[in-house]
Amino acid sequence: MNRKITEGIVEISTHDKEIRRFEGQYPVPEGITYNTWLIEDDKFILMDTVDSAFAKPWLTELAAVLGDRKPDLLVISHAEPDHSGSIAALVEAYPEVTLVGNAKTFTMLDQFFPQPLKAARQVVKDGDCIETANHRLRFVFAPMVHWPEVMFTFDEATGTLFSADAFGTFGAAELTGEWESEARRYYGNIVGKYGAQVQAVLKKAAALPVKRACPLHGPMLEGANLSAAVSAYEKWSAWQPESDGTLIVCAGFHGHTLAAAEKIRGELEASGHEAVVVDLTETDKSFAVGMAFRYRHIVLAAATYDGAYAPAMEAFIGSMKMKGLQNRVFGLVENGTWAPMAAKQMTAALEGMKNITVLETKVTLRSAMNAKNEEEIRALCEALYA
Repeated sequence: MNRKITEGIVEISTHDKEIRRFEGQYPVPEGITYNTWLIEDDKFILMDTVDSAFAKPWLTELAAVLGDRKPDLLVISHAEPDHSGSIAALVEAYPEVTLVGNAKTFTMLDQFFPQPLKAARQVVKDGDCIETANHRLRFVFAPMVHWPEVMFTFDEATGTLFSADAFGTFGAAELTGEWESEARRYYGNIVGKYGAQVQAVLKKAAALPVKRACPLHGPMLEGANLSAAVSAYEKWSAWQPESDGTLIVCAGFHGHTLAAAEKIRGELEASGHEAVVVDLTETDKSFAVGMAFRYRHIVLAAATYDGAYAPAMEAFIGSMKMKGLQNRVFGLVENGTWAPMAAKQMTAALEGMKNITVLETKVTLRSAMNAKNEEEIRALCEALYA
């Protein structure tokens, strides 16, 4: 697909609808896009390439846009293979192209392409500019958003920020519905650990008159959509919840733990609180991680397993810790027919997370939920909002 997004800039994107798991980890029901852009002026400047699996159709689309012209420069925002994977094919098709990146960019490219890329190189530093007749591109380094070599490029003439993976999302390149859910899941799972670095680059970007953001995945954002995305990133990067509601994450085996999770949801909703249940036996943990960036309260409901607790819950807690989640209130529900151990083990697993509260009020099931457990659930729901 190609389309003009503003004067002198054409988007050239590919949509992988066949991929099942992005990076081999994250389910993508609507696929994933790889976005590139061509700045058309006295110099033709290409912003990034695509995954190598799409090199051939992407080059065909690029040639159709270029006509009898050739790209003069390739700006490499991010060296990860889903964006750098077609550089070798581009150089083969257009050997005169000059590769533009920073020192870390080229270190990584040399690692990904052991056979040297036969193209000229231009090394840029933070704040450097490249000018054409009608455009002035300023490079804004964004280290660890989410790799160390990442850099944004700001076109001063059009107010366009080429934002690498920042503001990216799973799914299509056109904004046809709400943006937040899949963008939050993308952020939480891929960028989430690097909140401080995201905060730093947001401050840099705030000094620029940005009219639109062009991420490497998902739709271009401008106007109210861009403002909403920046606001969301400010919250997510500070690990500040968007909602005072409760996320109830469940990992059980025979339905009894899930029944308790649903009972908690019903009690909270009856009290006027937003609540949602995620069953890790049915739903990939990446969705739960994304939701954890939304809700202030998180209830972990897990069955005891081999003296510990359900492996799916163990993986989810590990992801929350890895992504640095903080500023949350946790409630615990355990289930164990003869020796319930999940609450103790989950409490230990949560240690080390910053600015969290683990409620002393807990729910202990011994197989199926009984009247005592219903009382414990009511007490836990009260403690969550005490």
